[in-house]
Amino acid sequence: MALDVKKSRFRLEDLPEVFVSSKNMSSAVSKAVRAGRLRKLGSRLYTRNLTEPPSQIVKRNWHALLKDYLPDALVSDRTALENRPAVDGSVFVISSAQRPLSLPGITFRPRKGHPPLPSDPPFLGGIRLCSAPRAWLENMRPSRRRGAEVPRTLTRPELEQRLESLLRQGGETVLNRLRDDARAVSAELGLADEFHRLDDLIGTFLGTRESKLETSVAQARKKGTPYDPDRVALFQQLFEELRGRAPLTRPTGNIGDSARTNLAFFEAYFSNYIEGTEFAIEEAVDIVFNGVIPRERPEDAHDILGTFRIVSDKSQMARTPRDFEGLISLLKARHAACMEMRPDKMPGQFKSKENRAGSTFFVAPDLVLGTLEKGFEIYCGLELGLHRAIFIMFLVSEVHPFSDGNGRLARIMMNSELVAQGEQRIVIPTVFRNNYISALKALSQTGKSAPIAQVLEFAQKYTASIPWDNFDTARAELQSTNAFLDSNEAEDRGIRLILPKATHQ
Repeated sequence: MALDVKKSRFRLEDLPEVFVSSKNMSSAVSKAVRAGRLRKLGSRLYTRNLTEPPSQIVKRNWHALLKDYLPDALVSDRTALENRPAVDGSVFVISSAQRPLSLPGITFRPRKGHPPLPSDPPFLGGIRLCSAPRAWLENMRPSRRRGAEVPRTLTRPELEQRLESLLRQGGETVLNRLRDDARAVSAELGLADEFHRLDDLIGTFLGTRESKLETSVAQARKKGTPYDPDRVALFQQLFEELRGRAPLTRPTGNIGDSARTNLAFFEAYFSNYIEGTEFAIEEAVDIVFNGVIPRERPEDAHDILGTFRIVSDKSQMARTPRDFEGLISLLKARHAACMEMRPDKMPGQFKSKENRAGSTFFVAPDLVLGTLEKGFEIYCGLELGLHRAIFIMFLVSEVHPFSDGNGRLARIMMNSELVAQGEQRIVIPTVFRNNYISALKALSQTGKSAPIAQVLEFAQKYTASIPWDNFDTARAELQSTNAFLDSNEAEDRGIRLILPKATHQ
């Protein structure tokens, strides 16, 4: 921003991060530059930031500088929808200025146009911003790229993606309101043709028109199988991570019936413990092997029993989806078996309301089928059992297709992939819960795909190290490796899951 400060009142600490110098302060600014307290970025442009690259500083403060260089600017075209400089640093505005103005990292690109309307709101730095309806109309004008410059308006695919996102987040009401407001603004601006194009595009999304759509996310919406593109991007990222990792297999060999039963017990026990269904080992043994259902906790007991029945059934666990219909069938059947004693959780039926865990909102109900379908397409490109296991676990966990029981189901689907290929299952002990949940969050919230692969690879190695043939021996080994410790308590005490001294591979 431009400052007009008398020399006697000039104080460096009062200056913004970047500013345009005036005549009254030029002497003091020059002195500060010589003293190394200010840095010059361009003609009359200075900053107190002495370390960051000039382009980063200017990009961060573009809105504050725009009014100084183009006082009558109205942010328009693609900038009015993106609310930030384009990838090449272009900021598009309506102004009386005739030439582009280049600064480090950005270029103000003015054009002639209708002055601000009363509906165009004020923006950061005291400038004006096209209202959303006006911005959509302005962007319905086709524009061409000039050399390396981005086009002034968004492309048709970019507009489709933005409309689909609005529809996904706010429903049909949002698009109908946008269309109504744009109709009124178009009369003031003389943009009747642009409104007809916007009306046609919105109508196609709402199913009342038939214009051709270019993006897969928009086409899926039109076909009635909309999906969450942000989640699909995460699935693609995990796919790339898994494909790039070294092949890793841990065959189980000829595992006996006792080992299979004991492993299935602890798999069901720990998987339910992760979800908050906590029993002492002795109680769980009575539930699973002796048919004792505690009167005060019958639903919780059936959660463990239902999980055990699935994971202990060798033929059931060897079933993996061959096609998308098979995936849906498996998910619903296994969920129904796990949650049969909880009718309020709609066993075997996809959710009808949004669900969340902490600050994470999972895939919206109307996007479940489409997102699962896109994820399944990616899953089919994986070959190794462990890679497929990790992927399908995250797919189910991230979509969260049911109102409850998704974590247990995700781990059942994971181990089913391993059983089908004769490989070692994965058990997530109680002490390892935070590692597992943190790895899921790392991918879900920050896009980091390596942690979940690393965590599950170690968990498989750990599971392979336990001698499952004898129940008491397995329990003792789990105890000695800290498997039963509460994960939060273990973190506070600096205790972690360790491999047995004598590893049984």
